Amino acid sequence: MSLLLINERTCNKDGICVTECPAHIIHLKDGTGFPEMVPGGEAICITCGHCVAVCPKHALSHARVTIEDCPPIEKALGIDEKQAVQFLRSRRSIRVYKDKPVETKKIQRLIEIARYAPTGSNTQLVKWVVFNGQAKVKRLAGFVADWMRDILEHDPDNAPFPKLHLSLYLAAWDAGFDGILRSAPAVVVAMAPQEAGNGIVDPTIALAYLDLAAPTLGIGTCWAGLLCRAAKTWPPLQEAIGISEAYPYFYPMMLGYPQFAYRRLPERKPPKIEWR
Repeated sequence: MSLLLINERTCNKDGICVTECPAHIIHLKDGTGFPEMVPGGEAICITCGHCVAVCPKHALSHARVTIEDCPPIEKALGIDEKQAVQFLRSRRSIRVYKDKPVETKKIQRLIEIARYAPTGSNTQLVKWVVFNGQAKVKRLAGFVADWMRDILEHDPDNAPFPKLHLSLYLAAWDAGFDGILRSAPAVVVAMAPQEAGNGIVDPTIALAYLDLAAPTLGIGTCWAGLLCRAAKTWPPLQEAIGISEAYPYFYPMMLGYPQFAYRRLPERKPPKIEWR
């Protein structure tokens, strides 16, 4: 049975779906007929839904990506360049959080939004690990502190950061201040398995989607670089997160309600561009 479902009353055989298909597995029957998959096309279809999304007559559906599950684009919800620039420039790394838990349903909603991020060949292999609750997050931060302490005690000359920085982080930690995960209420980790052809790229794009969507739910985020660096080599963290040979690609992110609101858009360095 073909994956394509064609409404022959509305299809005008314009061939747009044929041209648009990334895998080139759709053609017009006998050159001028209705769209259909080429022999063997079902086996290599990446289920991207482009054929459904691009049809101007809404005449095509797909057994795995049905037209009913693909809502029409609402032009009224589009944003112009000025709105897009402010939206992107207003994104901030949040490191000071309210002492308020993040609702599970909000984290679930953000992950649901992030699943629409592109993945290599539409494999959609990203997995999420969620640590929701300050006690769970503090445990992760403690593992990072242990990693820092071990470096300073046993291999300070090969520390990934200046020794002074590690010493300051540890001094703050020992004094009761979490400069590692900032006492965030939650941490999410996006992961991909060994077979993911894009490696770390797919989890990174998914996190970027979550990162940009978070403020619409009142949530602030910060990419957890210290946790990521430690988890690459520190076994207790790897075990806590689930990093293994089967799931080697990952990046963590802090979540929480921002304690303060930002009022301006900070400037950045000019881009470095080589035109060739």
